[in-house]
Amino acid sequence: MAQAPAIVCRPARRQDVAAIVRLLADDGLGAGREVVSDPPAPGYLEAFDDLAANPRALLAVAETADGAVVGTLQLTFIAGLSNQGAKQALVSAVRVDSRLRGQGLGETMMAWAMDEARARGCTQMELLSHASRDAAHRFYERLGFAKSHVGMKRSL
Repeated sequence: MAQAPAIVCRPARRQDVAAIVRLLADDGLGAGREVVSDPPAPGYLEAFDDLAANPRALLAVAETADGAVVGTLQLTFIAGLSNQGAKQALVSAVRVDSRLRGQGLGETMMAWAMDEARARGCTQMELLSHASRDAAHRFYERLGFAKSHVGMKRSL
């Protein structure tokens, strides 16, 4: 196995959007719903601006020493009354460049995300993963996540 590049996780910047969209499109599901272009389509930039302005949202990237964006994830921090008012973090849209999967980058990114959630007072992390992503589910279970809920969605 090739040596995984060292990465630094950090909040995404507007100039990262094209690379993030490329990562989101880098699989069968994403290829059918994302539009890769440089510059990114205006909808992506508007979404980034909304996220950047939201103190309860954090879009992050994993970057190599040479500045390449090789991973991304989104954290949403949720306040609630349930569980004695516990704050929780929701992690979604986790992607690692397909050429680098299986080298520990996803684990590094998730550890960073959990540290960020703890730093913001969260006592629990939940995640969303498409039902068809069996390898991702095995990965999350190795990190200690348990299948505890059934998720549903509806188009509006």
